[in-house]
Amino acid sequence: MTGLIALVVLIVLVVVIFHGGSTPPSTTTTGGGHGSTTTVATGKKGSPADAGWRGDGKAVTLAFGGDVHFQGVLKTRLSADATTALGPTVAKLMAGSSLSMATFDSALTNGTCPQPQQKPFVWYSPASALTAMKAGGISAVTMATDHGEDCGQAGLQMSLTEANAAHFPVVGIGSSAAQAYAAYQTTADGQRIAVVAGTQIFPPNLQTAWTATASQPGVAAATQLVAAVKAVRPTADTVVVYVHWGTTAQTCPNAQQTSLAKALVDAGADVVVGSGAHVQQGAGYLGSAYVDYGLGNLAFYDTTAPETYSGTLALTVTGRHVDTATWRPALINQDLPQVLTGATATAAVDRWNRLRSCTGLAAG
Repeated sequence: MTGLIALVVLIVLVVVIFHGGSTPPSTTTTGGGHGSTTTVATGKKGSPADAGWRGDGKAVTLAFGGDVHFQGVLKTRLSADATTALGPTVAKLMAGSSLSMATFDSALTNGTCPQPQQKPFVWYSPASALTAMKAGGISAVTMATDHGEDCGQAGLQMSLTEANAAHFPVVGIGSSAAQAYAAYQTTADGQRIAVVAGTQIFPPNLQTAWTATASQPGVAAATQLVAAVKAVRPTADTVVVYVHWGTTAQTCPNAQQTSLAKALVDAGADVVVGSGAHVQQGAGYLGSAYVDYGLGNLAFYDTTAPETYSGTLALTVTGRHVDTATWRPALINQDLPQVLTGATATAAVDRWNRLRSCTGLAAG
């Protein structure tokens, strides 16, 4: 009897090994229409939530610039010819990227400002600004800033209408919270990139009126970005967060920035970049993620240093792995960034690297 039992056990083990021992393709679950769920076979081991996730294994280059608005000289250039308003230099700074982003630090309207807000510096630009940014090599923008609703809710609706008509990706604003916090998702060389955006900077008297809710149009508040990252993490190979933050003219990040950056990385963000202080702040690795606290101004009417120190951040990423980080230095002249070369460029990159000293971030 003992021998018979042993034989049965042996047969069962053989069946399990040859028929149930193979590893099935891993799957990710994504939200389908009207609240349904769709399970998609990826054929890859693990999931995008894993720290070592590399997607399809191909490297993708992302480029990020800081604040752009069309005031001063840029307003005149935009009126003359939108296709050349940003000149050739912005496109050079964004060259070679599959996704290139900047902050559109302005309201976007039909050329009017229907509800000017009670605040200093009310900025708005016509829809031709989108033509200028396309021509300048910028493929998407965030409008989650302290100027995103400078022309009120009517102006915000114009922003959404004009961006939709131009088929130009804008993140960080919406007719409701669902739209404002929704990720912009694109695929580059098989890698799924997701971008969410929000702002820590609000006009003090307008924060409640401007913040997008379930029933109120507005801009995305940075306090909800952790939830936005968690929502998109399962279906993206690389998650990027673009935040409007920082203390004006301060080259070190404030406590709000450092606290939020850590929370976003803990939630699953791979890249966290931002602008808002109108000067460059330090950048580096926070664990395996990459954080740039301040991209500075990209195309802006400031005329004195350090506000005129400009450039773009180019990151090569493979899934959740940030392979390389390169600062492409420039100096603003006549509102436009002029690409630096030679010894001047080397000095600008050295200056940019020194900004890391007060961030708690690592060089590699």
